[in-house]
Amino acid sequence: MYETNKRLPRLRMEAVRLAQAGRGIREVARHFGYAPGTISKWARKADTLPSNARLIPTRSSRPRHHPKELGEDIVIHILELRRERNQCAEILHHRLLKEGISVSLSSVKRTLKRHGLVYPSKWKKWHEYPSRPLPERPGILVQIDSMQEGLAKEELRAYALIDVCSRWAHAEAAPRISTHRSLAFVEKARRLSPFPFRVVQSDHGQEFSKWLTKRLGERGISHRHSRVRRPTDNAHVERFILTLQRDCLKKVPSSLRSWRREIPEFLRWYNTERPHMALGMRTPVETLKCFQAID
Repeated sequence: MYETNKRLPRLRMEAVRLAQAGRGIREVARHFGYAPGTISKWARKADTLPSNARLIPTRSSRPRHHPKELGEDIVIHILELRRERNQCAEILHHRLLKEGISVSLSSVKRTLKRHGLVYPSKWKKWHEYPSRPLPERPGILVQIDSMQEGLAKEELRAYALIDVCSRWAHAEAAPRISTHRSLAFVEKARRLSPFPFRVVQSDHGQEFSKWLTKRLGERGISHRHSRVRRPTDNAHVERFILTLQRDCLKKVPSSLRSWRREIPEFLRWYNTERPHMALGMRTPVETLKCFQAID
């Protein structure tokens, strides 16, 4: 019953209808490839549904009980304390501990959420995610991200940028990561790229703040943020960073001078010599020439 196949609910009802139409349970089981006992269970489940039901829904795999779940008396007490003064979960948790009730803060928050007693803060910043543009041409969607290696004072940082359509990429080592350096990096990449940037997409790092959004907007570039907890939204630049680390940075000494010396040579190889399977074994520069020929 714990299947994720979207067609299975309709198939169950179809099997039951065939069995009810006079075909034997075993014959129906052989036809659909299931055990006779499974068909019988589906038939008993169908008897509990309305006569006009077309599906036998898949039963949820969520457990009904947990060995460490809160007792009903504790849940009622949490709700009473909440309604008493409408205090937050942290204060309720503190009051429960003072009363000698051992319960975790997450359990208190979960209880309030399940009973609809959690209200969004009016100060919370809600993220807006405009539609992701279809990268049909170079520059329509450019992904940017930053990376760091090492710990404390020894950590090294770098910016990376890639065009989703042509896979043309740019990277640069940096002593520090900041919003102003992010803008400078994008400006330098614009000067070097053979195409204009229309949309730059980044994650929600501090180096990609609203200030950067405004500055890019003044230059005619839209700044789009990836969705929270959706790392695959920036998958192309994340994969480019992995290639940069594996094929370049891991092979040279860990120093800012070495990175600044080796990264330009790596970019020349990546953009002009390295074949990309996603581009039909062409290089990014060859792909850009194809678009220029079409124009």
